[in-house]
Parts: sequence; structure tokens; C-alpha cells
Amino acid sequence: MRKLRRILLIIGLVILLALIAGGVVIHQIGHRALPDYNESIQLSGIKQDVTVFRDSAAIPHVYAQNEQDLYMATGYLMAQDRLWQMDLLRRVTQGRLSEIFGNSMLEDDLIMRSLRIPDKSEKVLARSSDQVIEALQAFSEGVNAYLKEQEGSLPPEFSILGYKPEPWKPVHSINLIGYMAWDLAPAWHAEVVMNKIAARVPQEKFQQMIPRLEDQDAYVYNSPEDPSTMTGSLSMLLDHSRKLERMGLKVFTGSNNWAVSGEKSSTGKPLFANDMHLGLFAPGIWYQVHQVIEGEMNVTGVALPGQPLVISGHNDTIAWGMTNVMLDDMDFYRETLHPEDSTRYLLDGAWKEMKVEQQRIAVKGGDTATRKIYYTHRGPVISRFKDLKEQTLSMRWVGNEYSNELRAVYLLNQAGDWEDFTHAVESFKSISQNIAYADRNGNIGLYCCAGVPVREGNPAMVYPGDTSLYDWKGLVPFGELPHQYNPKDGMVSSANNKTVNPDYPHYISHWFDLAPRIDRIRQMLTAREKLSVKDFTDIQSDRRSLMVPIFKDEILEVMGSRKGLTSRQEEALSMLREWDGVYGRERAAAAVFEQFYLSFLHNLIHDELGDDLYDEYIGSKILVRNLMKNVWNNPGSDWCDDVSTENRRESFSDMVEKSFEEAVQELTRKMGEDTEKWAWGRIHRLELKHPIGGEVPALDFIFAMNRGPYKAGGSFHTVCPSSYPFGNPFHVNHGASHRHVYSTANWDSSRTIIPTGASGIPASEHYCDQTKRYIRRDYRQDIFDRERVKEKVRYRMNISSR
Repeated sequence: MRKLRRILLIIGLVILLALIAGGVVIHQIGHRALPDYNESIQLSGIKQDVTVFRDSAAIPHVYAQNEQDLYMATGYLMAQDRLWQMDLLRRVTQGRLSEIFGNSMLEDDLIMRSLRIPDKSEKVLARSSDQVIEALQAFSEGVNAYLKEQEGSLPPEFSILGYKPEPWKPVHSINLIGYMAWDLAPAWHAEVVMNKIAARVPQEKFQQMIPRLEDQDAYVYNSPEDPSTMTGSLSMLLDHSRKLERMGLKVFTGSNNWAVSGEKSSTGKPLFANDMHLGLFAPGIWYQVHQVIEGEMNVTGVALPGQPLVISGHNDTIAWGMTNVMLDDMDFYRETLHPEDSTRYLLDGAWKEMKVEQQRIAVKGGDTATRKIYYTHRGPVISRFKDLKEQTLSMRWVGNEYSNELRAVYLLNQAGDWEDFTHAVESFKSISQNIAYADRNGNIGLYCCAGVPVREGNPAMVYPGDTSLYDWKGLVPFGELPHQYNPKDGMVSSANNKTVNPDYPHYISHWFDLAPRIDRIRQMLTAREKLSVKDFTDIQSDRRSLMVPIFKDEILEVMGSRKGLTSRQEEALSMLREWDGVYGRERAAAAVFEQFYLSFLHNLIHDELGDDLYDEYIGSKILVRNLMKNVWNNPGSDWCDDVSTENRRESFSDMVEKSFEEAVQELTRKMGEDTEKWAWGRIHRLELKHPIGGEVPALDFIFAMNRGPYKAGGSFHTVCPSSYPFGNPFHVNHGASHRHVYSTANWDSSRTIIPTGASGIPASEHYCDQTKRYIRRDYRQDIFDRERVKEKVRYRMNISSR
């Protein structure tokens, strides 16, 4: 026994030592990249000293004396905080995810390579001004200085995945613009699904799924005088999109922006608001930064990790912010191939040669995969990605048209008035945005900055490719795009709603969001004669849905006349009847309505579409919301009939009754029989997932990469959004990626918040230190004046020449 005890003791000690050693290694991997924000450094290439103040949230306020030093310092600081995220986004644009994640990402890499983002970036770089090139070069030098200095102390993801980052180049920053353009294309999903459905359901039913533009009368630009048959071929596009979304790499969805003139402001000067609705994950998509060149430039806002400029923000004179136009910027063509040579396609009676590119894709583990990408004169032949033989589909995308968004943002950072603003944004074409404007001189405006194709036919469907009739004829000139400047009502606003009324001569899109969000914003903007910063933050925080009244009365009418309701169904109906449409976390009625909405949707179309196509269709909330509205306004719709039942035709009332009963059953399963304990926030929850930690729970357990879950209010149709995938309710994955409210009368009165934090290193205290404020709909003061910045300093760094 004594010998056995000694053996067990030795084994225990060995295990304990192994655990301690393992813990030390894990701690070292997780913490070694944490920077000392108070440590001053020397960098080769710095001309004059740079001072970096960081506040309690570690947001950098960078004070330099020339542009080169400013952007070099920005590169170093951004690498300190977000290096792995920068490298990951770079790899997405290059089609190089397989190198670090393995062959499961091969098709994703192939699709990204077919977009030719780096090719366009090289062209943009070659045609950029000396100032922009110098800014990108300085930024790259700052990133690379950090890489060289920290070679043995990189963020944990590099050790976990077993690779080291390559040097940063100016073209990599431009690539990120192409990535944003691709991710903002609504047609990538909508047109794919709609054409598959067209082959499965009768034409009359299909027509009810198409957004009815004539019913959408809430326009971004109200004055027309303002110049102001496929069955499976495109499934891989949707699979690709979903995979990147799970990893936090597909980010761009909706947004809100608005501004009021001094006449409607309590300060006598314009007020401005912007919140872009993007993917919610950790680290977040935006990097907050304040950049100052003494006596020349003073700009603050959010930058995209991997490029040095403020994308949305304000300088000392103007403010600007963006929402997605929802432009239909992508068209698909069914090509006719030569019967004896599949690399030739028919166009206007003649056979044309495709361009064929051989792609060698490195795969983790040392393998190299070889694939071919085929191009017509329009763009890539996307149907070849999975060797689908039954048809050949090519794609034309505005992202391949020449544009220079980086030039636009560079000039916006330094713009001083509306003329400077419009001169800057005229090169904003591939990333289609409604860009709002306000300045200290009392002016407000809004410009549709988009590469709107000039084309024939119905762009919402697949075109025949054997004719040039449907080829794009160019882009609408910038001066003919809708815009407003100092409108009479003293307000501008947009929320991804329909751009302009039917008198506008050019087709923009079918894929607009519906009106409840913009209607609610405008309702609150007009509720008071004068508006304050507090009023603006209240609007951004608003959770009252104007979509609810569209459905609520009919639900109450149908279920109110139904006999034999259970006590729990009666209680749920009573909650709905007394509800004001506010999506508070504690509101049970919000859960009842939202579960009913999903049940009704499923009962409406699943019998026709089946599992696979249903799952694809509900991936687009734009499509779903338009169909639900169309059917709700047409209770006699054939969609109400369940085609899986024989000898019976179900009615609209039947669908409502069945869906309500199912909703109560599902909520009982999720939250129990006591309806007093039901609450929206119990089932509607936000978890900020890391691209690795979200996929591998063990890594999250070891390195604490994810945050949450947190109870969330709001929904996809409220001004303050917390959106979830219909296929995975109610796990929040989209929402406001930042909130900014700017006072042009006093920039220091401005307010801001992001859902995560400055750092991308999970072990940092600043990884998600703004999250709880964000959940509470609270804000941080957005300090701009140098003396005020110095009062709030927690960290100070000096960067000098080596």
C-alpha cells in the first residue's frame, strides 16, 4: 500500500506539473501580444515626434505634425490592437483562407479569386494621387515595424493556427474596399434564390414574392426634381456566404443615418446621427481612432482594420455617415456554349473565346489545389465552381468597375464644405452608399453615391447571355444620382429604404428594406419642434416597431373570434392585445409576436419550397418581409393553401390560427408554462463570437474568445436593431456596429459607442469593454478638443525617430 501511495503521489505530481506547465504555456500564448500602452517607442522613418493619448477605453488619439508620421503611427497602433483581424480580412480578399483553415475553404477561396479584387486594387493604386499612395505606404511601414518588433510575441490566433503574417503592402488596404463592395451586394443572395424559386412554383405565386416597388412610398430622396429557370446551379454562392457569416467575415447589412438643420436643433446648429448595421462579433469590424495633424487636420470616427482612414466620422468642420443604398449591382447571364468547345460562348451570332485562369491554391498541411476560373466579357462563370454541367452562368458586378473609394475617404477626412464633400464622394461607386452630411455652417445634405448601371430588361432575373442587349451601357453620371442639399423641411434621412420615386429614369433596385424603420425615424424627428443630442440618442435607442401594427389587428381579430382557446393561448393573446409594440427585453408580447411571425412564414411557404429551398429563401429578410407584407395585404393569396393536404384548401384565417397555436407551443417549450415568466430577452440573446472561438468551443474555453450571451431587446425591424437569422432564432448576429451622434455646435457634446472594444486580443481588458454599455444603449462622450482629451488620458505613448 505504501508503494502504491508513492506511485499515485508521483503520478499526481506529474499531472499537476503538466497542468501547471500547460497553463503557463496557454497564458503565455494568450497574453504575450498585450501591449503596454504607456511604453514610448522609436520607429525608423518617423520625422517628428508623435504623441498618442488613450482614454479609459484605450481609444487612440494620435497627434502628429505631418501626414507620413500620422499614418505610420496609425499603422503601428492598429497592428498593436487588431493584427490578426487585419490579416484575416486580407486573406479573404486574396482568396487565401485555405492556407490557414484547410480544404473546407477551397470553394470560398475560388469564389473570392474570381472577383479579382487584387487586380482592381493594383489599378486603383496606379491611378491614385501621390498623397494617397504616401499615406498607404506610411501605414504599411507602421504595420511592418510592429511585425518586426513583435515577431516572437504575436496574437494567439497565429500560434493556434500555426502561421506567421506576411509584410503589409499598400495594395492590401485597397483590397478591403473591394471586400466591402462584395459584401454589400444584396443581389448575391436575392437573385440567386428568386430564380431557383421561379422554377418550382406557379407564376402567380412567384409574382407575390417579388417586392412591389409601387407600394413602397417612403423614399430617401422625396423630390423627383433633385438631380438631386434555374434549379440548383447557384447553391454554392449561398453556402459560401453563410460560411463566411458564421466566421464573422460577412458583415454588411443595413444602417440608419439622419441629420437636421439648425432650425430644428436646440443648439441652433445641425445635429447628425449614423449607425451602420453590420455583423456583431468579436473583435468588432470598426476601429475607433482620432487623428490630428497640428494646424492641418483633425478627424475622428471609425476605420476599417487594415486601412488608415476614418470611414465614417467628423473633422473640425463637417460630419458624414453612410447607409447601404441596397443597389442591385450584380446581374447574372445564362450563357450558350459551343457544342464542341466549352470555352467558347455565343454572343450576337458569333462564338467568343472565354478567358481561362489557372489558380493554384495553397492548402494547410502542404497541399496545393489547382482550379480553373473561366470569364466571359461580363465576368466570372460562376456555375463552373462546382462543375455544374446543365447550364453556364456568368456574372457582372459593379465591384469590377473602376472606382476609388479610398480617394473619396481620404478627401472626406479633410473636407471643409459641401463642395469638398461632393468632390470627394464622386468616386464612391463600387460601395453604394447614401452618405449623409452636416457642417458647422448650418448645412445638411444627403447623396446617393453609387455605381448605378444603365441597363435594359428586368435586372431582378437572370438575363439571356447570347445577346449584348442586356449588357451594361455604363454607369449613371454622378450629377444625375439622387441627392438633397438643405431641403425645405430641414431634415435628411435614410434607412435602406427605396431610394427615389418612380419618376426617376434609372432602375436602382428591387431589394430595398421596407418602410417601418424609416417611418419610425421620421415620426420621431417630427415629433418635436427642436431636437437635442439626447433626442438623437433616444431615436437610435428606440425599440418601438411600426411593423407590428401591420399584423397585430388581424391576428387579434382572427384569434379573438376563435372558440376553445386554451388558458395559455388566451394569456398570450391578451399580452399581444395590450402591447404597444416596444421590443423591451422584458416584454413577453414581443416573443409572442416574433414567434408567430416565424411560424406563419414557415406555414406559408415551406410546403411549396421544401427544406433546402426554404432555408435558402429565409436567408434574405428583404425577400421574406416583402412576401409577408404582400400576402398579409392579400388574404386570398394561394400561398395560404397548404399544398401538402388533400381535399382541403386552407384560408388565411387557418394559417393565422395554426401559426398562433404553434407559437404558443414553441414559447412554452422554450420558457415554460408560466406566461408571467416569458420575456423576449430570455430567448433573444446576443453572443459576440470570435472567428475561431465561435467555431471551436474548446478554444473559446481555453482563451475566452467569445463574450456573452446577453439578453437583447429590439429586432430586425426596429430602429435600434438586434437581428437574428430566421434559420436560427433568436440568436442575435447583426445590429448597430457603432452608434454616433454628432453636435456641430460643440463636437465635445457628441456621443459614441461600439459593441466591442479597441483591442482584438481576447486577454485584453479592452477586448469588449464597451459591450455592457452598448447593451444598455448607453454612450461614451466623444471628446475632440485636445485639452479635454488630455483631461481624460489613461495611457500616454510617445513615438519618436530611431
